Amino acid sequence: MKNRILVVEDDTAISELICMNLTVAGYDTEALFDGKEVEALLKTDREFDLALLDVMLPGKDGFELMELMKEAKIPVIYLTAKSDVGSKIKGLRSGAEDYIVKPFEVLELLVRVEKVLERTGRQISRITVGTVEINLNEHQVTRDGQEVSLKPLEYDLLVLLAKNKNMAFTREQLLNQVWGSDYLGETRTVDVHIGQLRKKLELFDVIKTIPKIGYRLED
Repeated sequence: MKNRILVVEDDTAISELICMNLTVAGYDTEALFDGKEVEALLKTDREFDLALLDVMLPGKDGFELMELMKEAKIPVIYLTAKSDVGSKIKGLRSGAEDYIVKPFEVLELLVRVEKVLERTGRQISRITVGTVEINLNEHQVTRDGQEVSLKPLEYDLLVLLAKNKNMAFTREQLLNQVWGSDYLGETRTVDVHIGQLRKKLELFDVIKTIPKIGYRLED
């Protein structure tokens, strides 16, 4: 099972960028480019866990689509070039879970998507990596059905990599996301924790070292 995300963006290049990164991160995506297309789709298919909506769309704009999203019980993140305070307030007051202004960092978008899915109770609770299964609700990791004990930072590091399969992270990004921006230690601690994950879970061929960059968990 994968979370299914509706991407409504009339700029083809931006839509492809968003869908590609969501797919790499383990989500199923459906791309539409026109507000009228969205209206037609929702008459027959409402099985989406989240919608990323541009505001300035042909047919029906993103603000007009919000009522349809509410009726379909689909959480919304606005992803738009409209950066004025009035538009942000209108979007959030209309019921959007978040409002992201273009241009955006892909990692930030993925984190915000994840947080909205968690907050709305729609996030898939299990992630599999080969014979390894991560139960997010119980903070439990098993390999071949046997529970494996991980330290808290090892678990958090594994979850970050597993939620963003096939995405390369620098050591600095991993430190910031797992240890926190206030951490003052050396990046070598990332290498140590990666080594422990590979050993405990036998993920030697799955967690790849990216020379001069960092690490990537490959699906």
